[in-house]
Amino acid sequence: MKVLLADTLSDSVVSALEDAKCVIVSEPSLKGEALTRALSEHDPQVLVVRSTRVTSEDIQTAAGLELIVRAGAGYDTIDVAAASGKGVFVANCPGKNASAVAELTVGLLLSLDRFIPDNVMDARAGTWNKAGYAKAAGVKGRMFGVIGTGNIGKEVIKRVKAFDMNIVAWSRSLTPGKAADLGVAYASTPEEVAATADVVSLHCAATPDTKELANEAFFEAMKPGAFFINTTRGSVVNEEAMLSAIASKGVRVGLDVFSNEPAAKSGPFEHPLAGNPSVYLTHHIGASTQQAQEAIAAEAARVIITYAQDGEVPNCVNLATQTPATHQLTVRHKDKVGVLSKVLNEISVANWNVQEMENVIFDHAKAACAYIRVDATDDQSVVHRIAALDDVFAATLIEL
Repeated sequence: MKVLLADTLSDSVVSALEDAKCVIVSEPSLKGEALTRALSEHDPQVLVVRSTRVTSEDIQTAAGLELIVRAGAGYDTIDVAAASGKGVFVANCPGKNASAVAELTVGLLLSLDRFIPDNVMDARAGTWNKAGYAKAAGVKGRMFGVIGTGNIGKEVIKRVKAFDMNIVAWSRSLTPGKAADLGVAYASTPEEVAATADVVSLHCAATPDTKELANEAFFEAMKPGAFFINTTRGSVVNEEAMLSAIASKGVRVGLDVFSNEPAAKSGPFEHPLAGNPSVYLTHHIGASTQQAQEAIAAEAARVIITYAQDGEVPNCVNLATQTPATHQLTVRHKDKVGVLSKVLNEISVANWNVQEMENVIFDHAKAACAYIRVDATDDQSVVHRIAALDDVFAATLIEL
């Protein structure tokens, strides 16, 4: 199996994949047209990326591509719809960077409270301003709001508790009971968190449903002088509404992600938010610790090796949770060559579309049972024809 590594990954990935007899093509600086050309040239079965964007054109170009692995949690940089349309699996590595992102979140929290970046910049510039920086409010006893209680949100909650902060949380899957289990207060909406908390931190995935979740109403609900932290994706925030809250309410902000982030790893940088004294920007480094990268590398390798050996895709994000199947056809038959091909031919003649299929074998491999879920009409004549086939014991059709 040929694997194209299109981003910088831990050496442990290469070692693990080579041990599994994979052919490795490592070109860690691929971006844009260079990636498209590399996919056409190398025609890999597996593509591994971190921050590299994978477009519909890339997916169409790679004729033999079977699997895209995002070496991280978020996969909004991959055209998942295009992959699904071509039958290409997309998998991620969830939870492996959770501690690293939570650590940066706490770092931004303390930086906002103690003005740590400004302290350093003044000291380096030769200015001593102890009087100005000795007025932090402190975080003990204040209310910390968490938006999103997945792997990262839970890690943030654990760390914030160590500061004796109170916590209120919202997530689409959070219930009052689950909130109680986490030891946090339950909020029914993101706006309720914004209105209640002294610090609000975003940890929800970037999806169409969460686009600009932190919108005008969200920032209008925030307390004057509150802190806002985002270490998830820039698309979750309406930056105009955020800037308005900074100007009108004195909200202060810590961002690891924002709009129009540079695609390159290094180089010149200009951004309207960078010069705002109420905003601390970091360089999208939430998952960039050695510990996190080693864990992600191990998980990426596991996904690829499992697929190569078993045909299964751990952490697959683009399989249908519910197919259009309307009926289940069950066929008990002899375990012989050609039996199922005759069954499938009858299904094709009936213009039934197979959505899911499993064939289980009984002891001694003399008989088998096929479970075939189809998008079909309730036409028993088709069932009778299948039941009458040579080497078929019985056939039944039930509506799902």
